Amino acid sequence: MKLHHLFLIYCGLFLIATNPAFGKKESSKQKCLGYQEKGVASWYGSKFQGRPTASGEVFDENQMTAAHRTLPFGCYVLVTNLKNDQQVIVKINDRGGFHGERIIDLSRAAAEKIGLVKSGLESVKVESINLK
Repeated sequence: MKLHHLFLIYCGLFLIATNPAFGKKESSKQKCLGYQEKGVASWYGSKFQGRPTASGEVFDENQMTAAHRTLPFGCYVLVTNLKNDQQVIVKINDRGGFHGERIIDLSRAAAEKIGLVKSGLESVKVESINLK
């Protein structure tokens, strides 16, 4: 191995070892806390009933769950319909919100709770919350 390769390896190992975050894993709760975003929500239901979600849980359209692109599984968020101020707390257990400007896809039950089922799409605010 050439000397400059060894030097690059040494530099990389030094940077990793001196990084204060090295060896510390950020918990899902930590990654979830402080999240807030406004955007468009949609919902999904019977077509996916009984199928596994990205988290491995079985999708149940009657539960208060949601799909989000990046939030950790198990994270709880408060979703507020900006048109009528109705709110619902959902657990992130799937990946989604991949169409257009959608930031979250709610289960049918969650969508019903905030008056989203008929319109199909609504402007919402999504905020992470800490449930103990």
